[in-house]
Amino acid sequence: MSASFAESVDAHGLWRSAMEARVRELAQFLAQHELLEDDESEVLESLRQRLAGEKLVVAFVAEFSRGKSELINAMFFADTGRRVLPATAGRTTMCPVELGYDRQEPPALALLPIETRLQPAPLSDMRHQHALWKLTPLDIGDIDGLARALAQVTEVKRVEVDLARALGFWHDDRPEDNPPADAEGRVEIPAWRHALINLPHPLLERGLVVLDTPGLNAIGAEPELTVGLLPSAHATVFLLGADTGVTKSDLAIWRDHLCAPGISRYVVLNKIDTLRDPLSTREQTEAQIERQCEAVAATLELPRERVFPLSARQALAARVASDEPELAASRLPALEAALSDRLLPYRQQMLAQVGIEGIAQVELQVGRRLNDRRRHVAEQLLELRGLRGKSSGKVRLMIQRVDAESLDFERCVARLHALRAVHQRMLKDAMLELAADRLREHLSEMQDAIRSSLLQLGAKKAFLVLCAALRRRLASAQARGVEIHEMLDASFGQLNTEYGFSLMAAAPVDLGRFMADLELIERNYVQYLGLTQALKLTQERFLEQFRRMLVSRLRVVFESASSELELWNRTASAQIETQLRERRRNFKRRREALERIQAAAGELESRVGELESQDAHLQALQRRLAEIGGGAREHAEPRSTAAAPLDDVQPDSGVDLLLDFDLAPEQA
Repeated sequence: MSASFAESVDAHGLWRSAMEARVRELAQFLAQHELLEDDESEVLESLRQRLAGEKLVVAFVAEFSRGKSELINAMFFADTGRRVLPATAGRTTMCPVELGYDRQEPPALALLPIETRLQPAPLSDMRHQHALWKLTPLDIGDIDGLARALAQVTEVKRVEVDLARALGFWHDDRPEDNPPADAEGRVEIPAWRHALINLPHPLLERGLVVLDTPGLNAIGAEPELTVGLLPSAHATVFLLGADTGVTKSDLAIWRDHLCAPGISRYVVLNKIDTLRDPLSTREQTEAQIERQCEAVAATLELPRERVFPLSARQALAARVASDEPELAASRLPALEAALSDRLLPYRQQMLAQVGIEGIAQVELQVGRRLNDRRRHVAEQLLELRGLRGKSSGKVRLMIQRVDAESLDFERCVARLHALRAVHQRMLKDAMLELAADRLREHLSEMQDAIRSSLLQLGAKKAFLVLCAALRRRLASAQARGVEIHEMLDASFGQLNTEYGFSLMAAAPVDLGRFMADLELIERNYVQYLGLTQALKLTQERFLEQFRRMLVSRLRVVFESASSELELWNRTASAQIETQLRERRRNFKRRREALERIQAAAGELESRVGELESQDAHLQALQRRLAEIGGGAREHAEPRSTAAAPLDDVQPDSGVDLLLDFDLAPEQA
């Protein structure tokens, strides 16, 4: 069989696992030889967790009955030999579904009742409210039973029109979009608001998250999908029917939720098998398919190469039967090749860059520490070799010299305390720019501005004012970080010159990626705050839900920026403490060695031998550090040059998907 997107995801996961193992090897090596300081341990652990916890999110979006579930089955679950997600006629997915895997939790299906939409808390907060979810254990060994359990995502219920209106499924101003009422005046709505599937599938174990989002109503009525889950996806696959092309509701989904710049979008023209006509030649059918693709590309204002005609049903059957010609005829490999060639290399390139920078930072710090130790050993060797054949009086003079040097060195402590005080004051000022209190103040001002505007039509303006203020906060924190770096760089230079330190101020922390996260949030919310949503903001419950959802996203950005700034400053402070401790230890060792030599003449050669062995050991550690670090960097280097351009791939948005939902029932 040809290489599939599933196989490419698996290879990407294996690369991440190997990279994580190399980072772990480096940390273990440093810890084993007592070379791992707290700040370096934090850097390596943060890098290891990112490699282990990296999620690759692919969202499938379409109106009902476009074949999303069938396409997901064909791309990711054909190895089970059957449909895992329900995709038969009359059994369509009715609620957004997230498939992923958390090895800390048992396989299970968690379903959130549709009535929770009436609560003000955003969807992201409800993941920890275990009593709200219906939990169904999954037996991965029983494929048929697994499929039956997952069929619950198709369940519906009938409710009164008033409840349907409150839940967002009935609109008095758009009667053509409302579901038909039965004889008793009730309408059919989805039974569930959201579904989380924790499944130990090999691809999901590698960090793949599949988001299946059905229907315009499901998207429009759930704002967190619009401004949270969909923008967090690294790739979005939008499905259309090959026979219908772009319908009115398809176009509404595309324009309202998927046309923002920065989203890596792929359009699938599914069910091309329905265009095959026994009364038409193959060439005529192919020409018809191509005309549909060009029309879709023109309507959606997308390059033609981003439109992929295929048959998901044919592809699933071909994969189950291991029929290579039939799979090629389904045209699914073309879509998988595009995803593999553009998305995965870029994700790997981003992770590789983070890994290379983190490992280089640790190598530099540890390498300087090893060089310092070797320099101290060389100084001691020079002293002791100069004592050969000298009298005990000469040894006493050397002891006095060590004491004098130690006393002179201790005079720098007062300067270090002053430096630390200035550093802490500057850091406090920088951290205030990112404080949660400031964030809440700005959000309260936005909320007051929305309430005071006529019919909440000033919501977009109030939100843009908020974003401008938050950008200034991040820019101010960045500028203060640069000031701290300049102060430390100058102070470290003086200390190095006067007291023999080897301090070095790392490059100032770069908060640029958090600025990009903020811009992404702004872009998604501005798109969301159209006239329809502005009118919804007249409802206090909806306004409060909007505020909580926004707080949740912004808090992630600002807390992450604050943590990165604090870690950078802690690394600078740790250098001083480490070198101060090493220098004091070195003075102590020199004095003790001289005292032993003074007491016993034979001790001199023994101590020289010890120092020579110690220097050889330090050299060996330097070589091994270079080997491990070099091997990790070499593994991190991307092998492919087919990475997508930066403006075409979704950056990390700092948005947590709901798959970290704690499925342990005993903690509910």
